[in-house]
Amino acid sequence: MATSLQGAPEKKGGGGLGRIFREEFRNPERRTAYYMVLPALVVILAVAFYPIVVSVYNSFRLSLPGQPGGQWAGLQNYIYMFQDSAFQSALVNSVVFTVVSVFFEFVIGLAIALAINRGFKGRGTVRAAILVPWAFPIVISAVMWRLMYQDQVGIINYIVTTLGLIHQPILTDNTTVMIGAIVSDVWKTTPFMALLLLAGLQTIPGDVYEAARVDGASRMQQFFRITLPLLKPAILVALLFRTLDSWRVCELFWAMSDKQLESLSTYTYKAVRDSQLLFSVGNAAAVITFLTALAIALFFIKVLGMKTSTEE
Repeated sequence: MATSLQGAPEKKGGGGLGRIFREEFRNPERRTAYYMVLPALVVILAVAFYPIVVSVYNSFRLSLPGQPGGQWAGLQNYIYMFQDSAFQSALVNSVVFTVVSVFFEFVIGLAIALAINRGFKGRGTVRAAILVPWAFPIVISAVMWRLMYQDQVGIINYIVTTLGLIHQPILTDNTTVMIGAIVSDVWKTTPFMALLLLAGLQTIPGDVYEAARVDGASRMQQFFRITLPLLKPAILVALLFRTLDSWRVCELFWAMSDKQLESLSTYTYKAVRDSQLLFSVGNAAAVITFLTALAIALFFIKVLGMKTSTEE
């Protein structure tokens, strides 16, 4: 009781943030650690934070490349951007591509991870073979799939037209091109998803499954009550990485569709680089892309993030 009463005035009086800094820097080891991290922090702020601030500033002004300042525009650039049909199409394409591709990559990647996590002869060779698609650069992978989608020499186009699934060349319609881009992305990046999930599976102790089998748990019960809950951190990392990577898709769309299929990244590039009169609108698009990516990251961390020991 006396201890709790003595501690009460400290909570009320609270030195606040200043007291925390004093306690941290009073320790020589921690003070040295902060000094060692400081140069890296300065570099990160200069490389990452400064361009973001400049882009946000330019998004509220009417300016041209190489001409700092410019007339204050307020939300005019954002209003123009959201009313632009090209931006609306790019936004829809980015959403559809991200949701569909990440969904299939997660489902297939989890199945592959569960399969190769078991012990069998030649498991190392199978793991190495699965990673081959991931080793292809994005542009090379996109061009390779584009050749298979072509109406004259493409094997995939020949098969789907012969089966009557489509009645026109794949590369002549944006919907079929989008499906082709999703298939290409799933083929290339599913191994990366499987690799991350496999790493998480190998951290789960085998004793947990042994105890579950002794208690009479079925395989489905073990999967939903043991595997998925304990795999939660790996799922968070895998989904977060792949979602953010898919959200900023750029070269895959242009290499697959010969610059016909647009995304948020391609819209930003065209506005900033190709059409200099839309430089400010391009900065606004870059800001929106950054904010939406940040919102996606916060969403995954909030939904799948693990509670700290203090919260528990």
